Amino acid sequence: MNTQDVFPKLKTLPPYVFSVVDALKMEARRKGEDIIDLGMGNPDLKTPEPVVKKLIEVVKDPKTHRYSASRGIKRLRENIAAFYERRFGVLLDPDTQVCVTIGVKEGLSHLMLVVTSEGGCVFVPAPSYPIHAYSVIIAGGRLEHVPMLPEDDFLSKLDKALSKDRATYKLILLSFPHNPTTVCQDRTFFERVTQLARDHRAWVVHDFAYADLCFEGYKAPSLLQIPGSMDVGLEFFSFSKSFSMAGWRLGFAVGNPTLIRALTRIKSYLDYGVFTPIQVAGITALNLENHYVQDIVETYQRRRDVLVDGLNRIGWEVQRPKATMFLWAKVPEPFDKLGSLRFAEFLVKEAKVAVSPGIGFGELGEGYVRMALVENEHRIRQALRGVKKALSSPTMLDVRVG
Repeated sequence: MNTQDVFPKLKTLPPYVFSVVDALKMEARRKGEDIIDLGMGNPDLKTPEPVVKKLIEVVKDPKTHRYSASRGIKRLRENIAAFYERRFGVLLDPDTQVCVTIGVKEGLSHLMLVVTSEGGCVFVPAPSYPIHAYSVIIAGGRLEHVPMLPEDDFLSKLDKALSKDRATYKLILLSFPHNPTTVCQDRTFFERVTQLARDHRAWVVHDFAYADLCFEGYKAPSLLQIPGSMDVGLEFFSFSKSFSMAGWRLGFAVGNPTLIRALTRIKSYLDYGVFTPIQVAGITALNLENHYVQDIVETYQRRRDVLVDGLNRIGWEVQRPKATMFLWAKVPEPFDKLGSLRFAEFLVKEAKVAVSPGIGFGELGEGYVRMALVENEHRIRQALRGVKKALSSPTMLDVRVG
């Protein structure tokens, strides 16, 4: 029996197109082929040693093996507040304005379960990271995509969408630096967003996953640095990218007490919190010397430069992103006629390189592919040789006109 017939909720979810490329990748690897995976944004860099040592130390204490606190242990919440004051100049009450989450995806999904309601609407830029849209759909909320293309004035479109919609409840869900497009914003952008939220009586939720992965002097602003934002906003921060702790599943939400209270309450029904030793190790991460995070950032920047320079040399023109761990590359002409999914399939078969098709990030992602900087420089150069060979191969000529 079809799973969707048994569980109708699954019918509301769009097809997960990334699985097509994943299946091709795994099939090739079973045949012994070496596939360079630039698809999933899965950090490959090791977690800083002091964080690992702290985990090992704390996990030996049997008292830490019990259930933890759903909203996070008090000492971690206090250190999160201290971190935000030190880093962004934002003052937070650790008891009412901080909640620890099992990664940002969990935190965001849980928040959507409680804040989406009948008669409400969530506004999300398009293209978007899948969970930003899926969390709304899974929660049963109404989703409104706001186009964010290079030629668009996104804030004007957002203002128009908010004005036009008659929803009794509105929430704006953002994430900058942006995945997948790598678009970055400045304080002025967040000032205008805060004002729009106040004008339209909307909430703002900001996924700040790439806060630290910024290059060449660019510093990503926090939503909460903006005066008045605490009245309308909540921000998620992830340990995954800043401290290369993706598999640890640790993040947090900070901001408006009403939103934090809603998240804390729904979590109390659904989980017992992150394993205590991981939370204690998280305190170590927040207090690391600057060079640990800087080493991570510099590694991604070197990889970015190798990939961008190499693609441009072989005739695939791409922009140099100033943040995130991705490249958002327009499918080169005349191959754009294939569509992003077929082009991604072709790269796996002919270049032995896996990328994420833009269509997986929504209809407005079509015509692009996303490449993650999760292979070392040697492997990236190997990928470039494969791409160069594939784009100039006779078989590609057949694919282009097929």
